[in-house]
Amino acid sequence: MTRLTGDALRVTVFIGEHDTWHHKPLYSQIVHRARAAGLAGASVFRGIEGFGASSLIHTSRLLSLSEDLPVAVVIVDTEERVRAFLPELDELVGEGLVILDDCEVIRYVGREEAGPDTGGKGRDTGGKGRDTGGKGKRPL
Repeated sequence: MTRLTGDALRVTVFIGEHDTWHHKPLYSQIVHRARAAGLAGASVFRGIEGFGASSLIHTSRLLSLSEDLPVAVVIVDTEERVRAFLPELDELVGEGLVILDDCEVIRYVGREEAGPDTGGKGRDTGGKGRDTGGKGKRPL
């Protein structure tokens, strides 16, 4: 089980949703390799519009000629683990952008760690939505 708090490194990979690696979606291959490498987690976000080095605009608008929407794969872990994973990305990403950002992890808890009284779904709120600290109002 990965524990992660404090200083970390975020790698974001910007690619197209139709980019592939051996006939499979590239974003999926990145996620699976990150998992196999034991990284803390990876998420894929699909953009609605964007452009990259080619300056060709990719958009989800109905009458657009391009349907190859931008995708961002975001991975956060310790600097050592992220940097050890970079050669994998170098092998996989032929076209795209890979960036690194320093970040701070405030909370990283999996469902199985949430505790026995919550059924693995986070904080127990007594069935009344989010915990409001007894003030009777929902937080903004």
